[in-house]
Amino acid sequence: MSSIGENGDDRLSGLPEDTISHILSLMPTKYAVRTSILSKRWRYSWMFVTNLDFDDIHPFHSKIVLSKFVDRVMENCKSPQLRSLRLHFSSKRVKRASISSWIDKAVRLNVSELDIQVLIFKLPLSLFTCKTLTKLRIDDGNLNSRVWECPCPVNLPCLKTLDIAVHDNPFVNAFGLIRGCPILESLSLEVSIDKEEERYYIFNNIPTLKRLKLILERVFFSVTKQVVLNLPNLEYLFVGDSLGSVFVVEDLPSLVEASVSSYHMCLEFLKGISGVKSLTIDTFTFIPALPIFPNIKHLRFTSFWYSGRVLQFLESCPELKHLCIEELTGEHWIEPNLVPACMLTTLTTIKISSCKGREPEIEFLEYMLRNAKVLRAVTISWEIYQIEEKRLCAKVLELPRASRYCDIHFIGSRYHSASGYLDFEIHV
Repeated sequence: MSSIGENGDDRLSGLPEDTISHILSLMPTKYAVRTSILSKRWRYSWMFVTNLDFDDIHPFHSKIVLSKFVDRVMENCKSPQLRSLRLHFSSKRVKRASISSWIDKAVRLNVSELDIQVLIFKLPLSLFTCKTLTKLRIDDGNLNSRVWECPCPVNLPCLKTLDIAVHDNPFVNAFGLIRGCPILESLSLEVSIDKEEERYYIFNNIPTLKRLKLILERVFFSVTKQVVLNLPNLEYLFVGDSLGSVFVVEDLPSLVEASVSSYHMCLEFLKGISGVKSLTIDTFTFIPALPIFPNIKHLRFTSFWYSGRVLQFLESCPELKHLCIEELTGEHWIEPNLVPACMLTTLTTIKISSCKGREPEIEFLEYMLRNAKVLRAVTISWEIYQIEEKRLCAKVLELPRASRYCDIHFIGSRYHSASGYLDFEIHV
């Protein structure tokens, strides 16, 4: 639709100033400035935008040109309150002093949200006492930089969302920042450790915290850490651990959803999260006897999983309704002696991705279809060549089903051309 009226007038120019500023705020800053300076009416409107968004996706811009542009915008910004500042420079090493000055300027403009992802920078002290900040994301993208020198005390009274990656003295700097956020609701913490550090990571005294994403990564050598979780109002937990950490769950009574990616999870940790309703599991150490998960309705397996391990979890989830498996890896199929209780009473949907049509996969499908009495839908995503799909689809459709209401949905392989995808439903 054209913005030019029948008489040649610019209808956009007749909009109120606050509407024009809002439109410009939705654009990346470089486009907002270009749009403004080409219009007599809008020539200075870019100075009042509330969202500033800078990146270096255009490689022909040198870091000097980029820095001068951001300098000009920040110096001339007249907005009484800046809603957000986004600095994403993945390829250009802008001067630390410039990054620090831009963040400091945003703080003085009462910024609400900061999203900083640059190669090298240093945080200004004013950031740690910003009274208006509600959301902060910081990722330096460089394991050797000295970004974090967290002052004491930190006072961020309005911060609700914190997403940080810490590589230098993580225990002191990360928790120094967390302790200064009295109403924190969502925390994403990535810790990369490159030296021996015998510390307990104790998450407690955060009564407002509802979401926690914790990633612990080994850079060189480090000792096993102990992570203690005592968060009475936590509803979502993600744990990614390559350090072999020991997780101690003291109190997570409100936990609804958990996602786990670790080879080192122990039985006691699983017992601590056994009250969840939704569970996603990636790599996992074999545990002979799993705890019972009495409330789980959604169970998702990512990465490669043996069918026997999947059935072991089904036996521990008596109320399971929805099962999702990213990929079943090949093994000799051994049919269990007992059918898991959920397959007889509650399991209604199964989704299997990256199915290669190997014999153990077909045998697993045959077992599930033959024993799941209330099954409503099975979705199979093939990862095979097209010539094999029709044969395998026909083979699956011939398998006996315990549920007369079960629909089977096939999705074609990624090996096909866009016009060659197989996507249809069979209703029986």
